[in-house]
Amino acid sequence: MYTFDRQGIIEAAAEMIRIPSINPDLVEEGDGENVLAEAIAERLRRTDGIDVELQETIDGRCNVIAVAGRGTGRMLMLNGHIDTVGVEGMADPFNPRVDGNKLHGRGSYDMKAAMGCATLLLEAVAADPEFPGKLVVTYVVDEEYASVGTAAVVRELDRWRPDAAIVLENSDLDICVAHKGFVWAEVVTQGVAAHGSRYWLGIDAIGMMGYVQFELDKLAKRLLERPPHKYLGPPSLHMGLIRGGQEISSYAAACYLQVERRTIPGETEEMIEAEIEQILGRLRQDDPDFSAMLTTGIVRNPFEVGEDAEIVQILKAAATEVRGEEPAFIGKAGWADSALLAEAGIPTTYFGPAGFGAHGAEEWVDIDSLEQFVQVLARTAHEFCRG
Repeated sequence: MYTFDRQGIIEAAAEMIRIPSINPDLVEEGDGENVLAEAIAERLRRTDGIDVELQETIDGRCNVIAVAGRGTGRMLMLNGHIDTVGVEGMADPFNPRVDGNKLHGRGSYDMKAAMGCATLLLEAVAADPEFPGKLVVTYVVDEEYASVGTAAVVRELDRWRPDAAIVLENSDLDICVAHKGFVWAEVVTQGVAAHGSRYWLGIDAIGMMGYVQFELDKLAKRLLERPPHKYLGPPSLHMGLIRGGQEISSYAAACYLQVERRTIPGETEEMIEAEIEQILGRLRQDDPDFSAMLTTGIVRNPFEVGEDAEIVQILKAAATEVRGEEPAFIGKAGWADSALLAEAGIPTTYFGPAGFGAHGAEEWVDIDSLEQFVQVLARTAHEFCRG
């Protein structure tokens, strides 16, 4: 099997950390991913046997798609994002720093170090005439907001059509077999604007929204009492943003409430819309002046893969061999691009290194875990692609 030098692993991660790639949909002045994408592509093109392309998504933002391997066996896809969240509160976010067994920097844990390992594996596969199949790595944009990067990969999936995929999100070297989804929705209550002194003319949209909040809070409590998913626990709901009115001396004509509903396998967008519409329907019956409209925004479905799926079992065997103990099967509360690949019919799982501080003011990845991580990927790729 391949040998990966510890210092080479650190530098592959550090190369990515040094290049800012803050998602501009999250932070207005964010740099975006293109400078990093160009740097990744430039490095990969220096190795014979790696086919590299930049795939444009939206607003000129580009994924990097790279393929290596000369064998006639199966194709395995490794997927991961190259965008990051912002850096508020971080002292030196783009200066990768090694402190003992920790590599610090924005994106180190989430998830540039993992993608640096994928780069090293691509280079090793390209140099190996005996690799049994093909390895494709998708370095995607925008996972931290709307996942337009992996959505673009899925739209052109027939060009690669992997037989399985592993999303390289952090999992502490355990195997993630499920994660939650979410539905973003907005409720708008509609009143009648009037001067504050003319109570007989005005209908208060803000006051109206209070009833909606009260009922949604009761729903949130009921959700937590539902039978939990084996790995994910119960579904949940919270109210994230609210705005309304134009000045204190007027009745508000409208009030806007944004709601996030976290979903577990088996729940659908239609089910969540029906839950909220049922609340609004009861309020309309109770008050003839009550007026509200529900709009659904971004929807990302939950993910689940069987523990007995072939890619899961091959990954488990490789991780057991490298770690000296069986990895646990786990679930993740957050969403990941694995759901999009699974929905496209690709057997998919989720596996990554250990660390701390995703989205936090302090972020680091465990270097020992990176050494194990890349060896697990190499063993998994060989075994799976052999077929």
